[in-house]
Amino acid sequence: MSKSPPAKPTESELEILQVLWQHGPSTVRFVNDYLSEKREIGYTTTLKLLQLMLDKGLVLRDDDSKTHVYRAAVRQEETQGLLLDRFLDATFGGSALKMVMQALGNRSTSQEELNQIRHLLDEIENQNDSAQ
Repeated sequence: MSKSPPAKPTESELEILQVLWQHGPSTVRFVNDYLSEKREIGYTTTLKLLQLMLDKGLVLRDDDSKTHVYRAAVRQEETQGLLLDRFLDATFGGSALKMVMQALGNRSTSQEELNQIRHLLDEIENQNDSAQ
């Protein structure tokens, strides 16, 4: 039996997942209050989004207490990887080089960031050498 790929979260669902990843299991009220600090969003909208996310398998709900507590059912790293792969394919034809060149060309990159990129490239190179 093959495992179906995780659902791709919408932008609003991704905002909610960010709250759950950062703060852990949370009530609808907490998620709504947190999101309301950035933009106007109604409680019932947040509740409906969480219910849809539950149906999609993006969150889990604890029904034990009077107030339902939701937690992320998908890991942050896996979701970021899935979204990045889709973005890379759709926007840059699958070319990581084109994406990196665009990202570095459009922003001011600090020396510390460049050092971290060099370190990452060295690690990838070493992994490739040891795999051969």
